[in-house]
Amino acid sequence: MESILVFGGTTEGRKAIETLEEAGNTFYYSTKTGEQEVVLRHGIRVDGAMDEAAMLAFCQEHKVGLLVDAAHPFAEVLHRTVAEVAKKQNIPAIRFERIFPERDKDITWCDDFDDAIRQIDCQVLLATTGVQSISKLKPLEAQGTHVLYRILNRESSIRLAHEQGATDEQLFFYPNTPDADGVLMKESGITGGFMEKVEEARKLGMKMYAIKRPKTPKVFHLVNGEHGLRRMVERLLPAFYPLHSGLTTGTCATAAAVAATIRLLKDETPNEVPILLPNGETIMVAVGYGDGYAYCIKEAGDDPDVTDGIEIRATVEKADHLEIVGSEGVGRFTLPGFDYPVGESAINKAPRQMIKENLEQLGIPHYKVTISVPMGAEIARKTFNPRLGIEGGISIIGVSGIVKPFSEEAFIESIRKCMEVAKASGTERVVIHSGAKSEKALHAHYPNLPSQAFVEYGNAIGETLKIANSLAISQVTLGIMLGKAVKLAEGHLDTHSKKVTMNKNFIVQMLQEANCSTTTIQQAERITLARELWDIIPTEHIENFRSTIIRHCHHHCDPLLPNGHLTILLLQ
Repeated sequence: MESILVFGGTTEGRKAIETLEEAGNTFYYSTKTGEQEVVLRHGIRVDGAMDEAAMLAFCQEHKVGLLVDAAHPFAEVLHRTVAEVAKKQNIPAIRFERIFPERDKDITWCDDFDDAIRQIDCQVLLATTGVQSISKLKPLEAQGTHVLYRILNRESSIRLAHEQGATDEQLFFYPNTPDADGVLMKESGITGGFMEKVEEARKLGMKMYAIKRPKTPKVFHLVNGEHGLRRMVERLLPAFYPLHSGLTTGTCATAAAVAATIRLLKDETPNEVPILLPNGETIMVAVGYGDGYAYCIKEAGDDPDVTDGIEIRATVEKADHLEIVGSEGVGRFTLPGFDYPVGESAINKAPRQMIKENLEQLGIPHYKVTISVPMGAEIARKTFNPRLGIEGGISIIGVSGIVKPFSEEAFIESIRKCMEVAKASGTERVVIHSGAKSEKALHAHYPNLPSQAFVEYGNAIGETLKIANSLAISQVTLGIMLGKAVKLAEGHLDTHSKKVTMNKNFIVQMLQEANCSTTTIQQAERITLARELWDIIPTEHIENFRSTIIRHCHHHCDPLLPNGHLTILLLQ
């Protein structure tokens, strides 16, 4: 199989590692200095700068079939080198770019350092443009401007600063800010801390100058986030990922709404439209058009999903206020417990927000969007929707906007690798969690543990505990939200919704064990989602109920970790 060569050393480089590790296949991660600390399981580290000849030789020797440039936006020499190698080797190249905010009108924008020297008008300038830019600003010093340089407090940076003629009195280290009446920045994007520098300068009343990011060579396929990176890799090197990702119904509905809006405003019908995802990145999504509507074909990737291939339509019309509604084939809530009241279209909060934000970018503050799904009612009968109280069609859902498929075998192997890294880190405890929300809560609970100590189990609780036991990990904390906890308490060690649903009868049994009242139990019999229990159980019985659930969970989990100690935290 052809491999991938990534150029990193940045936050985007770390994201690239996390994304490519999901495939379970070999890739190479190259940095110029080797100073960035990263954890690689399937990736192989390569340190030291590569010129064109070295890069060509590396690609030929290691059968590189795809280049990923995730380096700093101002690494112009590297960008050009990667572009040249891509053309000469006839292999595709991806530029993993940062997300950049709109250019602030309070900032004086400069094309390059020469342009900055011409435009800067202040007595004392703080340059935050990096240690390698010191020599470029020497002409400014010659013109009489006193230049101070804020650099990283590390030996290599200080040495390089001295080599370029900077004195100790001119050097300041992050996060210290000296007295100056102006600041020079690079357009380094959100992950480069650009907005924080702007806000800091604005509070101090400093004149702001910024050097525009260089243009990206045309040979690159552009992405600006981990989801876009994975989808582009799947497209350009399909064999790298054993299973391919897909789009949520929420993303498809948003894409259809965007396409319908573009046709409404501009009378244009592009084949692809840009979609802003909840994490801030933008991906391109294929769309089509019908008589008075636009549509997007649901793409499930390799995730088994009955909605794969369905057509999700949208019509958009100007209105006096924001309105997002469902029509044919979109279900309606018939029971309480969801983000919206009974009778409302089953379009969840995240997709509604996606539609709102994407249409606002197109300049429509008030509009009515109608989502429809031909055959939606028929397809919904094959889902859990009727059991959940969603009638008449499918749900428009999706938190991230992207569906990531994992074969069970590959996912369990990924968990094993993470557990091995956790143990190798020397942590006193491994904390297992179901995803981003629970991980955040657990980080707050264990602030002193290293990041490697936190391992995602998804739904595979039983397999994760078995792995912990096989690795002789003695202290394990299981963090779990209520929806999964009620399934685990009943003995389901894999809590995936496609394998097991919430059992109200068992929940009633646990409420009785917790000495809850008949009124509470009657209310529980009408819930749709387990999280509703937090609202109906009186405060004085919450702790008893927590203890009951945790006791049942221990009953099923403790035997899987016979030589260790398991702590279970029920998260709210």
